[in-house]
Parts: sequence; C-alpha cells; structure tokens
Amino acid sequence: MIFFDKDDTTTATPTRAEIPLHDTWDLTLLYPGPEDWDAAFEQVKSAYPALEAYRGRLGESPETLLATLELDKSLDLQCERLGHFASLKFSEDSSDPANLERQSRLQNLWTLLGESAAFITPEIVAIPDDTYAAWLVTDLLAPWRNRLERIRRRKKHTLSAAEERLLALSGAVIHGHSETFSQLTNVDFKFGTLPDAKGVERPLTQSSFSSFLLSPDPEVRKKAFHQFYQEFIDHRFTIASTLASSVRGDVFHARARNHPSALEASLYSDAIPVSVYQNLISTVHDYLPALHEYYALRQRVLALPELHVYDTYVPLVSEIDTHVSFDEAIEKVVTSLAPLGAEYTTALAAGLRGRWCDRYESKGKRSGAFSSSSYGNPPYILMNFKADVFSDVYTLAHEAGHSMHTWFSQREQTFQDYHYPIFLAEVASTFNENLLTHHLLATTSDPRLRAYLINRQIDDLRGTLFRQTMFAEFEKLIHEIEERGEALTLDVFQQTYRGLLTAYFGPGVVLDPQLDLECLRIPHFYSAFYVYKYATGLSAASALSDRVLHGGQKELGDYLGFLQSGGSRFPLETLQSAGVDMSSPAPIRATLELFKKRVAELDELL
Repeated sequence: MIFFDKDDTTTATPTRAEIPLHDTWDLTLLYPGPEDWDAAFEQVKSAYPALEAYRGRLGESPETLLATLELDKSLDLQCERLGHFASLKFSEDSSDPANLERQSRLQNLWTLLGESAAFITPEIVAIPDDTYAAWLVTDLLAPWRNRLERIRRRKKHTLSAAEERLLALSGAVIHGHSETFSQLTNVDFKFGTLPDAKGVERPLTQSSFSSFLLSPDPEVRKKAFHQFYQEFIDHRFTIASTLASSVRGDVFHARARNHPSALEASLYSDAIPVSVYQNLISTVHDYLPALHEYYALRQRVLALPELHVYDTYVPLVSEIDTHVSFDEAIEKVVTSLAPLGAEYTTALAAGLRGRWCDRYESKGKRSGAFSSSSYGNPPYILMNFKADVFSDVYTLAHEAGHSMHTWFSQREQTFQDYHYPIFLAEVASTFNENLLTHHLLATTSDPRLRAYLINRQIDDLRGTLFRQTMFAEFEKLIHEIEERGEALTLDVFQQTYRGLLTAYFGPGVVLDPQLDLECLRIPHFYSAFYVYKYATGLSAASALSDRVLHGGQKELGDYLGFLQSGGSRFPLETLQSAGVDMSSPAPIRATLELFKKRVAELDELL
C-alpha cells in the first residue's frame, strides 16, 4: 500500500550518487539488486498461468477452494513486493529509463493477472449457500473466513465469470481519461515563468503554483493565479470532456454491477452508509458561517481592500525562522508521540534513525512525501526534508503515522487481512499531527510560535474538512446529473461549481471568473468519492487523539488496537472499537468546534 500526501516544489539539487547512503532508504531488503527484481518478475510471469487449473472447480471442495486462494495469495504477495520496489525506484529518479520500464512491465503483468484471476470471485459467490456455510466453519478455511465473507457479501454485485473477465479487460480502456488528463495537465501544459517576491524568474508549474500562492506579495499571488488559469481557459472544453467521461465510466460500472448509484457503488466495499457522506456535507454546511468569519479575519490581518481566493493560502503568521536538522525533527516527533507508549516510539525511532526514510531531495526524485509498504517489509518513507522549513517536521510526523499503522497491522494480521482501507488510512497520520501540535503548544511560551501553530492547524482544518467536503459535494452533484440522463457540459460543470464556491467562501470573498474552472484541475475527481475520506479521517483522528491525551490505559489500548486491526473489519466497526462513532455527525461537529475555537484564539493573538 502507498499513501501520497504532501507536495512541494523541486529545484536544482544533488544527484542521487551525491546523497550519503545513510540518508537514503535501504531497498536491498526488498531485492538485493535490480537483477533480483527481474528474476522475481519472470517467476511470477511463469507462475500465474497455474491459476487456470482451478477454473470451474472452486465449488468442488474446501480443499480446492483453499488451494486456489493460497495460489492467488502467493501471486499477490509477490506482485505487491514487485510493485513496491518498482514504485520506490521510480520515485528515486523518474528520469531513469530503467525505472520507467519496470512500471510499464508491471502494468502489463497486472492486466494479465487480473484477467486470469477474474473467475475466482464469481465462482466463490456461486457456491450454494448451505455448502458455503458448512465449509466456512471448518478449521481449514479459518484464516480466510474474513476475506470469504467479504467476497460473498458482494454476491448480488458480482457478474458471471465471462462478464467479470470483460470488466477486467475494459478497466484500462474505460479509465484512460485519467491518464489523458494527467498527460495534458502535467506534460503538455506550459504555464511559463513568473518573478517571485524577490524578482527571481521561476517556472510556474502544477507543483510550484501552490508556492506562488504562499507568497507574502499580493501581486505575485494575483499574477500566478491569472497566468496559471489561462492554460485551463485555453483547454477548458477538452478537460471538461475528460471529466465527463470519467463520470460516465463511474456510472457505467455502478450500473453494470447493479448498484443504485455511483456513490453507493463506491461506498459499498467499505460498508459505509450513504448517510455518513450526507452527514459530512450537512454538518459542514452548518459551520460555513465560522469559515466566513475566518476569511474576514484573514482580510483584516492581511490588510487587503478585498480578499480573493488566491489570498486565502498565504499564512497569517510567516514560517518560523528555525533550523531543525532531520535528527532533531525525529526527536521532536518521537517525543510528541510519547503518549502512544514505548513499543510505538521505540520502533519508530529505530526505523527513522535507520534507513526507513529517504530524507533529502535529489535530481529526478519525486516531490513531496509519502509512506509506502509491502507485507513483511519496512514501511518506507519518502521525504524532501529541508532544515529551514518547519512544516517539514509535521510532514515527517504525518508519514510516520502511516508507517506505524502499517507496522502494527503487519505484525497482527495475515496478508489477506492487513490492508486497511483509505477510509482509515488518514486517521493514523493526522492523529500524529494532532499530538505534535499538542506537544509544541504545551512546551512553548513564544506567542509568535503559538500563533504559527494555531494558524497552521486552522488552515489544515480548512483545507481538509471544508475544502475536501466541497469537492465531495461537487462529485455527488455531477454524478447525479449523469444518472438523471442530463448532459455534463462545460457550462454545467462551471455552474455547479460556482454554486458551491459561493456557499463555501461566502459574501466576503471575491470569486474571480477563472475559479469556476478549478473543478477541471483536481486529479482526485478521476477517483470519484475518495476525497470525503480525508474529511472523515481528520474528524476521527481529532476525536481519537483527544481521547488518548485525556484518557488512560484503556483509551491507549483502544487506539493501538485500531492500528493492529488493519483491514480485518469494516472501517466503521474498527473506529467504533477505538472509541469514535463515525456513523454519527458528532465527531465532525466536535472538529468543527475546534476550528471555531482556534479561530478565536488566533484572533486574540493577532
């Protein structure tokens, strides 16, 4: 599993060879060298046709079913490790042709595997209920009980083996619009250059756009906004077409599998009721006046005659002028996580001080940060750490949360049950950020640092809880338009998005006409009904971190149990056992109350 999170800009940096070995991750634990990866790839390629021997036979006996599941599992284990190594090597240096070739070879292999294994689910759901029930209680299938129950749960949405094969084959074709969007916006688009606040000409890119919006110079922010969106204006009809195709693909798959709607199809695998999605949107709407008050505070503090959306990203308190080395960042993060106990902090400290983490920028390396893992192997972390960027300490805490979630899950769960869903993934990472904020606020009397930390938390809550919910509402609306049989045109996208912008930003923020096209540049819209999980994850993390900080051994045990459970239960059940009920709007409401409280505190400090 891999979790992509923070993003930043890259500049001219050392080559990979110039980075000291101890500052890089140790991928020899996956494969001693690229030639070993090649050998493992060929082994899987020669092994997967063995699945064919089980086609049409899964209903014969529990022994045959088990043999099929174990063979499929062995292939999955090897493929996960192959993909893990390939993605990490590509992240090290995307300009290396060998790294790109590995990715392409894997994609072709995964398509073949998907086609070969397409019969497994239909045959499992075709086993007669009485026979299946008798098999399920045997010790033989005990390790697979949870996975089998989930497969059988999908019975009414599983097609015949032939139909499942066609859907597997069609996946890359139907979802090709996502690749088109990526190539168009990340490769073909040319945004030009722009002078920064110091007058230095810098390239304007998808990645650097956000850094220009953080500029303290309002003219830089304005120029960057207008120059950036001109490229989208010039290609607006093409991108609207790719987004419409993406929505149609979602609706097609939902209808093909007999789901009432694309939203319900997306929520089904995690057993999330539609009410959870609706609760999020309606509860956030209740707190939009608090968000509007924050924008008014922004305008006052920034002393702007009018506030544009491109003025809402620059920090009200500038980056703290500090120098924190990577080792010092480890110390800060590990100390802040002391409430989680010695087992957690000892394992994390050893991994971070060892070679879990690829620490610094190098030429061709992927920007931003992520945590990535495969079963039985270290949970690697990619960073582009800068000692003079205090927020990178938060990034390290965030990615450490993902990594330790994986570390605990691997130790307690079988391969088939260790993968935790995205609904849960952001809980552990955001939880760590909350503990870091709590620790830093508790240990400083510097009013400027306090203001910086509070401003940071406010903007995190705004960017995750309010903004991602706005995106989630947009996804819901445009899929409903398609499901009603109405046209998804550029005008429809713009009008729908304009209505949401008006509601979420309120009367005090100027909405430039170009902003209507923001809906055409959000990559997450090509993975529909994903972004709401950021908002629910943050709310769950807020509730759980508060519970651990103010609780005792039981509350800590509940949280560690959450980390250990992996994907062995459905998300709502897992969170319920940890002490938070996400079927209720209460955790979201409590997090929004925290937002209001922090805005009031920041108002006093500024």
